[in-house]
Amino acid sequence: MSSVLYDVPGPKAKARNWIYTAVFLALFALAAWWILSVMAEKNQLDADKWTPFVTDGRIWTTYLIPGLLETLKAGAIAMVIALPLGALLGMGRLSDHAWVRVPVGAVVEFFRAIPVLMLMVFGSAFFVQFVPAVSSDFRPLYAVITGLVLYNAAVIAEIVRAGVQSLPRGQTDAAKAIGMRKGQTMVHVLIPQAVTAMLPALVSQLVVILKDTALGGSLLGLTELLATNRQISANYANTIATLVVIALIYIAVNFALTSFASWMEGRLRKSKKSTGTVVGVDDVNDMATGASAAA
Repeated sequence: MSSVLYDVPGPKAKARNWIYTAVFLALFALAAWWILSVMAEKNQLDADKWTPFVTDGRIWTTYLIPGLLETLKAGAIAMVIALPLGALLGMGRLSDHAWVRVPVGAVVEFFRAIPVLMLMVFGSAFFVQFVPAVSSDFRPLYAVITGLVLYNAAVIAEIVRAGVQSLPRGQTDAAKAIGMRKGQTMVHVLIPQAVTAMLPALVSQLVVILKDTALGGSLLGLTELLATNRQISANYANTIATLVVIALIYIAVNFALTSFASWMEGRLRKSKKSTGTVVGVDDVNDMATGASAAA
C-alpha cells in the first residue's frame, strides 16, 4: 500500500521505527543525565544560582526586560525596512529590462556574500566617519539595523524571486491576455499568490533577524538580551543559569513569532479557498473579446 508521496511502512518497518525511537529517547535521556550530573559536580544546580530569577525582581527590571525590549526594537525596525526593500529587489531581479535586472542582481549577490557581522562593523565605521551627528549611545543600534537590513533584504529578495518563479506560467500568460503590464501582473497577480508559498521561508528569515541582533551585543556594545548575561553574571555569579534563562526567552519569543505566522498562513489559505471563483465559458469569451479590443 502506498500514498502519493511515500510508501506506507509495513509491519517490519513500523517495528524498526519504534526501535529507533526507543534508542534515540534512551540516548537523549542518557545525555541529559550526564549533563545534569556534570553541572551538579560544578555546583551549577545550587539553588542560589537559580532563585534570583524568582525572588529578585531587579534581575528582570534592570537587565532582562530592557535587554529584551532592545532586541525587539532592533529586530522590528530591521524587519520593517528589510521586508519591503527585499520585495522591491526581488521584483527588480525579475524585470524584463537588463538595465534593471543586472544591477539589482549584482547588489543582491554582493550583500548575500558578506557576513552580517562584517556589515554591522562596516555600518558602525560608516557612522563614525561620515555621520558624526549620530551619538555613541545610538551608534550600535544604527549599525546593527544597517547590517541586518542589507543582508536580510538580499536574502528576502531571493525568497521573493523563487516564490514568484514557482507559480505556474499560465498565471503570467493569463494576465498578459487581458492586457496587464508586467508591473501590474507582478503586483496584482503574482505577488499575492506567491505570499502563501513564501511565508514559511520569510518567517524563518525574520527569526534569523531577531537572533542576529545578538551579534551587535557581542561586538558593538548593543545592550540587547544576550549582552545582559555579562552584567547578570557579574552580580549574581550564575553564568550557566543566566544563559539558560536567556535561551528560554529567545525560544518563547521565536515560538510566538512562528505561531503567529502559522495562524496567518492558515487564514490566507482559507480565504483563498473561500473566495475562489469559477470561470465559465462566457467569462472566457468575454476575456478574449476584451483582449482583442485592447489589441
